[in-house]
Amino acid sequence: MKTEKTTYCGCVAIIGPPNVGKSTLLNQLLDKQISITSNKPQTTRHCIMGIHTEDVYQIIYLDTPGFQVNSKYVINSLMNRIASRSIKEADLIIFVVNGTVWTKDNDIALDNLRKNKIPIILAINKIDQIKKKNILLPYIKYISQKINFIDIVPISAITKKNIHVISNIVKQYLPHSKHHFPSNQVSNRSECFIASEIIREKLIHSLNAELPYSLTVNIEKFIKNDYGIYNIKSIIFVEKIGQKKIIIGSKGNKIRKVRIEAEYSLQRIFLSKIDLELWVKIKEGWRNNKYLLRNLGYIEDI
Repeated sequence: MKTEKTTYCGCVAIIGPPNVGKSTLLNQLLDKQISITSNKPQTTRHCIMGIHTEDVYQIIYLDTPGFQVNSKYVINSLMNRIASRSIKEADLIIFVVNGTVWTKDNDIALDNLRKNKIPIILAINKIDQIKKKNILLPYIKYISQKINFIDIVPISAITKKNIHVISNIVKQYLPHSKHHFPSNQVSNRSECFIASEIIREKLIHSLNAELPYSLTVNIEKFIKNDYGIYNIKSIIFVEKIGQKKIIIGSKGNKIRKVRIEAEYSLQRIFLSKIDLELWVKIKEGWRNNKYLLRNLGYIEDI
């Protein structure tokens, strides 16, 4: 009689302040780009699920928006609620901080974690940028007194340093459970959602510091035709006429560059030719309007 293998499966929430490298960490743990990245805070606005299946282990990672200290807009409050809900659903938490400077944002995020009796791994990211390596051990000793972490791991998400260490610790804490997803599934997000996020990523990379927070991307048409070509029509919503002009650029140069870069990335992800159409429209105050946020897919995450 064939003995059935014992399998392990659980949710792991990746939590931390904005712009500490949570999405880069997720992509490296999966060895695949699921979550968009940039060097600007608040790039992640949704809870992004990444699924890693390896033999008897299935790890369901949840990449969350960074905790917002000042919830100036409704969308910021929604992002905090998404992160808080992810904590409650998790079997394990990876708390990501930036280098060797402990900030007020770290304390605020840690206060949210204390309310839940869930094991926490502390990942100290961007150690490749630490010039004085001798300060790392005293820093680890200092933060180990803040809460009882199950482990503290210095990592560099961008260079993959110690990513395997995080992965191995996670496996040790997974509960006995049947796998929830097929072994070849890497995310619960649709192709349409992935397309909108890739377009937003290219916009963030090409724009100045403030404008990315004032835009969102909505897919109006997403069709794969009989020739295997994806026909995608996307609307970029901004709040002011000046923002629209910036995105379009002189003689349409900027939006043309964004379209080309987005098509290239989407072709690599979908392994098909992409015919992408981009339009820019104004929706004043969309970040503070619950009705618009629901229509744009933000409220369904909570």
